[in-house]
Amino acid sequence: MRSRKFFLSIVVLVSLIAVFPTFAQDNVGSGLTIGFAQVGTESAWRTAFTAATIAEAEARGINLLYVDGQNNQDTQIAALRSFIQQGVDAIILAPVVETGWDQVLQEVQAAGIPLVIVDRNVTADPSLYFTRVASDFVHEGRLAAAWLAQATAGVCNIVELEGTVGSSAARDRQIGFNEVISLFPNMHILLSQSGDFLRDSGYAVMDGIIASEDMSQICAVWSHNDDMAIGAAQAMMDHGIDPGNDILIVSVDAIPDIFLAMMNGDTNATVELSPAMAGPAFDAIVAHLAGQEVPRNIAVSGGLFLPATAADEYARRTQQ
Repeated sequence: MRSRKFFLSIVVLVSLIAVFPTFAQDNVGSGLTIGFAQVGTESAWRTAFTAATIAEAEARGINLLYVDGQNNQDTQIAALRSFIQQGVDAIILAPVVETGWDQVLQEVQAAGIPLVIVDRNVTADPSLYFTRVASDFVHEGRLAAAWLAQATAGVCNIVELEGTVGSSAARDRQIGFNEVISLFPNMHILLSQSGDFLRDSGYAVMDGIIASEDMSQICAVWSHNDDMAIGAAQAMMDHGIDPGNDILIVSVDAIPDIFLAMMNGDTNATVELSPAMAGPAFDAIVAHLAGQEVPRNIAVSGGLFLPATAADEYARRTQQ
């Protein structure tokens, strides 16, 4: 057990102090026309990501052609083809799922338009895009599991609320989380169901679990995003369960509402997924168009947040 605790401490330390490479340019990209195919508006984090991207484009004088993919790959593919027809200078794609992109990305490449993948990943030939700007989803899952292992002394039966099936965020967070809990023989995932990153679905999934399972046997909920966690917490409250106390809740995103939930004692921990990906993506496009070498992967980082700082974080993130 001592060796496991040592490994866990290392995981947490690395998670909190890791320095990720960044890339920046003096030329902000004024006058460029860039197409942005977003996943949709499935969560508060996604909405914040979109708003940050639009604001960054306006501040730089970039003409951003934004398309809400409505959580549908066909809609996103149609958007990419529309960007080709409009002759944009570059394209940013936040893909809803990983597979099924090869054909349209080949069309983008054939049109001579540079493409950046942001947030979730694709399984297409990497030569079809010149860089990816994203968080390390595996790292996020590991950090969430490391916190839960410490909080429960390595003894916990867990309900997992998965994100959208087929998305790299859901898959990689699951991989990272499972890697850590596999070190603890008394930590187990009893149930795993997808809530598609939606708050209402998080509520519905947890509502069904409460109706069918013995909740006294469940120690924690591990949610792939904050919105599902908040929905799950509400379902617990509606059934007389005290979330955050009777059942621990750890999730990913660090949206303002999760800090409010922590302030109220309804959730316990969140791992930040930074929505500030537009700046590095725009910088990379400017550099690429200027013929400069750009890293294949540009990482954005986030940390672990707990109730002790929730009030300060909520105030900081809701300031306007």
